[in-house]
Amino acid sequence: MLSSSQLITAWLLCLLMIHLLECFLIFGQLKPQPHPEPLLLPHGPGHGDAALEHGDDSRSAALELSRALRFYGTAVRSLHVSVATNGIIAVNEPSNEEKYLGQFPVSFGAIAPFMADLDTTDGHGNVYYREDSSSEVLKLASDYIKRGFPETTFEPSSVVIVTWKLVAPYQGPGEDPTLEEKRNTFQAVLASSDSSSYAIFLYPEDSLQFYSTYSKNDDGKIPAMVGFSQASTNYYFWEKPGSYNIIANDEDSIRNLHKSSNAGKKGVWVFEIGSSSDSIVPAKISNVLESVESSEQDQEMTSKPFMSDYGSTEIRQQYVTSNFPTAKAPPRQFPAQQFPPQEPQVIDVEEFDETGIVFRYHTDVQQTCANNRHQCSVHAICKDYPNGFCCSCIAGYKGNGRQCVAEGSPQRVNGKVKGRIFVGNNPVPVTFENTDLHSYVVMNQGRAYTAISTIPETLGYSLLPLASIGGIIGWMFAVEQQGYKNGFSVTGGEFTRQTEVTFLGNNEKLVIKQKFSGIDEHGHLTISTEMEGRIPEIPSGASVHIEPYTELYHTSSSVITSSSTREYTVTEPERDGVASTYTGAYQWRQTISFDECIHDESLHATSATQQLSVDSVFVLYNRDEQILRYAMSNSIGPISDGSADINRNPCYTGTHNCDTNAICRPGTGNRFFCECSIGFRGDGNVCYDVDECSEQPAVCGSNAVCNNQPGTYRCECVDGYQFAADGQTCVAVDQNSECSTHGCDIPQRAQCVYTGGSAYICTCLPGFSGDGRACEDTDECQQGRCHPDAFCYNTPGSFSCQCKAGYRGDGFQCVLGGVEKTRCQHEQEVALASGGAFFQREMRVAQFVPQCDEHGNYLPTQCHSNTGYCWCVDRDGNEIDGTRSGPGVQPPCLSTAAPPVAIGPSVRPDTIPLPPGTHLLFAQSGKIEHVPLEGNNMKKNGAKALLHIPDKVIIGVAYDCMDKMVYWTDISGPSISRASLHGGEPTTIIKTDLGSPEGIAVDHLGRNIFWTDSQLDRIEVARLDGRQRRILFDTGLVNPRAIVVDPVRGNLYWTDWNREAPKIETSYMDGTNRKILVKDDLGLPNGLTFDPYSSMLCWVDAGTKKLECMNPNQFGRRKIVEGIQYPFSVTSYGKNLYYTDWRRDAVVAVDRMVSIENDNFQPHKRSRLYGITTAFAQCPGGHNYCSVNNGGCTHLCLATPGGRTCRCPDNTVGVDCIERN
Repeated sequence: MLSSSQLITAWLLCLLMIHLLECFLIFGQLKPQPHPEPLLLPHGPGHGDAALEHGDDSRSAALELSRALRFYGTAVRSLHVSVATNGIIAVNEPSNEEKYLGQFPVSFGAIAPFMADLDTTDGHGNVYYREDSSSEVLKLASDYIKRGFPETTFEPSSVVIVTWKLVAPYQGPGEDPTLEEKRNTFQAVLASSDSSSYAIFLYPEDSLQFYSTYSKNDDGKIPAMVGFSQASTNYYFWEKPGSYNIIANDEDSIRNLHKSSNAGKKGVWVFEIGSSSDSIVPAKISNVLESVESSEQDQEMTSKPFMSDYGSTEIRQQYVTSNFPTAKAPPRQFPAQQFPPQEPQVIDVEEFDETGIVFRYHTDVQQTCANNRHQCSVHAICKDYPNGFCCSCIAGYKGNGRQCVAEGSPQRVNGKVKGRIFVGNNPVPVTFENTDLHSYVVMNQGRAYTAISTIPETLGYSLLPLASIGGIIGWMFAVEQQGYKNGFSVTGGEFTRQTEVTFLGNNEKLVIKQKFSGIDEHGHLTISTEMEGRIPEIPSGASVHIEPYTELYHTSSSVITSSSTREYTVTEPERDGVASTYTGAYQWRQTISFDECIHDESLHATSATQQLSVDSVFVLYNRDEQILRYAMSNSIGPISDGSADINRNPCYTGTHNCDTNAICRPGTGNRFFCECSIGFRGDGNVCYDVDECSEQPAVCGSNAVCNNQPGTYRCECVDGYQFAADGQTCVAVDQNSECSTHGCDIPQRAQCVYTGGSAYICTCLPGFSGDGRACEDTDECQQGRCHPDAFCYNTPGSFSCQCKAGYRGDGFQCVLGGVEKTRCQHEQEVALASGGAFFQREMRVAQFVPQCDEHGNYLPTQCHSNTGYCWCVDRDGNEIDGTRSGPGVQPPCLSTAAPPVAIGPSVRPDTIPLPPGTHLLFAQSGKIEHVPLEGNNMKKNGAKALLHIPDKVIIGVAYDCMDKMVYWTDISGPSISRASLHGGEPTTIIKTDLGSPEGIAVDHLGRNIFWTDSQLDRIEVARLDGRQRRILFDTGLVNPRAIVVDPVRGNLYWTDWNREAPKIETSYMDGTNRKILVKDDLGLPNGLTFDPYSSMLCWVDAGTKKLECMNPNQFGRRKIVEGIQYPFSVTSYGKNLYYTDWRRDAVVAVDRMVSIENDNFQPHKRSRLYGITTAFAQCPGGHNYCSVNNGGCTHLCLATPGGRTCRCPDNTVGVDCIERN
């Protein structure tokens, strides 16, 4: 059984991927979903429906009801069915759409399954409606209602059915072209009896293709609204708004309506809308999580609509269970941490009074960087002042100098919680200790997720209002507005916090003490928490809602204080169909004590009073797992009433689209740009980890192994060696070494060298000088190490030289004359000069600026910064036909530029012999790796590189099970090569007349290879040795990629991810009988596989984010999983499908029988994974007519169903080749 810490860590990793369903599937929380059944009740003219007149703001005449509809406790006798801005059923005559677009509640009263600006002009969809009392329809409606309310005895006598069928969004001139073809379908069912009424909202699978529409009032895009609104009451001089309930009002919530439910069936939402009560009561079925799936958003966590917390006027509760880390097993045992005052220091002495405030005084001993440099972070510089020294983080890092973290990088916080808390009037306290706390922070969004495990149910629900237990972590990493600092920038994550909470009403008090101890050896912040006191009881099963709030933080002399009063709303579990709510409040007083540097006056420039703004607050307790979860978004800046718009830059609100490993840099107004964090490389929208190990082969020294990690790297000594305290130099292990207790300077500046017996010496590392116990940086720039015509830049332990403008060279030697620019760099320079602005976003709309990589090559994906359109380019920067995508969507472009070969010992490109058994082979840029399979499981500890070709870009991989050979395509050459898995050097078999060879397949029976070329737009075949080439297709192809064969039946299959018309095609292996197999509901079909045992054809689509399968000889297809991230290639073995994912940098295993992801493998080196194939231990059974004696053909033998065709190569002339069928 996994430990609690392991489970929680896994959950946090799931949060990085932003795929909620995958996280649940890993832990078996979801059951396999059957193929979706039709949700909608019968509708259309054939069922007696009236059709609404086509138009932009059409509405029906009043629909007189045979049975009154009860709505908010009032009987309604007639309804107005509206479309256009609508998707609503109006209780009274609706006003013109301009008056209520984007407004909720609406004055006329409405039931809104999807209120938005819809348009059925020119036949773009239909709206059908009728009242029905047939027994069949009443039975269908009753079944839905009883799914959500199992205990009800309700039997409808009349049903109103309104269906919006394939309706379009309103499109003004010049607006978003990506919305033109999108259509929505949904249905509202209103069921009534004599005493009560229910509403059923139905959203079939994939029926919602857009989630917002453009405003006619120039307000931009307005999200759709789902909810209920009671009509206003008019008096002589004023109007009293009615109650209202909002179910979903943002794109993330709308997007998940068809995936979620409050009635246990995806896409079904049931509400009691009128009875003796005057409120809306939602269904609440405990197995709702079986229907929840996550939507794709590059790194981003979204919330799901869930009917849980309803007030009498407004409901905004949303369900976010899986956005939090979680655990089920008991925690590992660690020593309990206490909160004593810090031990007195020789130099700095701290005393605590009873409030926990630190008073500091200093001795007369002068402190300098020379003898205190080790107190600074390795990512900081130390500076001396007249009365002491201070540390400050270098560019690219955030913190107080003693502790620094890479700017924009996600952070993790680990710790322990203990407590002794009385709940309500219970005389016996709930006591716990050694409870795990884990937190994950998306730093560039200020979003903090915190989970506390093994909190007993008797306490868990009552702790829900105290979100600030984890909120302190949000303050530490809040998004900083210009000139303001979050908690980590001020404290470096080293501080104590004492909080007193007083609950208003019964005056219960709770004291919370927390100690943050900085960053541990794993790069994680550490925290210990202690709670003691009494809190009000919140009943089991209740939910708590906390509105966004602000809080003022006052800083003075190493102390930060704040106090506020906060309210929270509790919705108790339903009793007799009614859920009561009440509001609670408490006063919050906290004191944060930390050690600041008093010598650097510039550190005090930050305003003494700052405002923390907290929104999107979600709190949840899971009784099954005993996990308490908090999540919130945080930003810190000036005092504001929230009305000013000057600070709403996306960088400050966290609404930018930067990668989670990137920094958001604000510009003027709402402009911003993204910059990858230290240790990552990319355009900021997508950042890739820098592999320091391959780029700096000697970084760890001899007798050491370098392991790359996201944003950094680790050195590990080989067996028999241990670190000599510098983190790089490995020395022979000696049990008598005293270096473990040395007094040398920090490992980044000095090393301890064991000299025998109990003796050791401290020596400064190269680039530093001193006695080894205190080392100072050597300023090489003072020694004239650079050329006279170069600038010298000193860095800790090193330096760099850069030729001055007008000179070129490496800085050590500079000669007159500018550096020759690449074509991309020249075009970029010209474009920027003509734009004449610092920010590309400020250029004229038509201006396009080419994007180049660090070596001056064109990036494979080019995007227009103003229009958002993206396309692929070849190595010369020319656009590749059929790759242009709409705004916000990036096509799967391949880089033709091979990575630079690292300086150091060359790696022979020999294959490492493959062990017996079945393996997965996959490409990762310049190498092919293998993962052994044990049954259906990946044996990840046996994964190794099979072949290193560092100057190549390997895309497609195929395997010949007869000769045990691996074949691959390389687009940097370009070329097609092969190598024996018994060992030996690779051989290039084709290297002429290729453009961009990508997909490759092996017919092991006919002894042929097939491949696609996306630059030449053709599919070819050749013998296994590369001879006898023949073009099968060179028309009707735009971006052909994956290709697979079915040798036994003689069929060929391939994908074409043409943005205008993606498709999957098939033909016989001789090129005859070509036809389109799949063309609907495709986006970017990247990968394709044919399973010879089940005869299933499966594919992964980076556009629709789905993995699907079909039998090519039958109609219909089956969705295996959806919501995957950016799949590239796929293969099959046994019950599993394995696909490579560009976003996760991983091989992902999916059980296709039950549609569940069951494993994943991430190589040590994080970079894009390309083609994947299965290396079978034994060839699949079967034969074709080319298996024996080449089918009697003189040259190419190409199998067909039940036969074969003999074909000549394209370059053969003469009578020695005979073609025949």
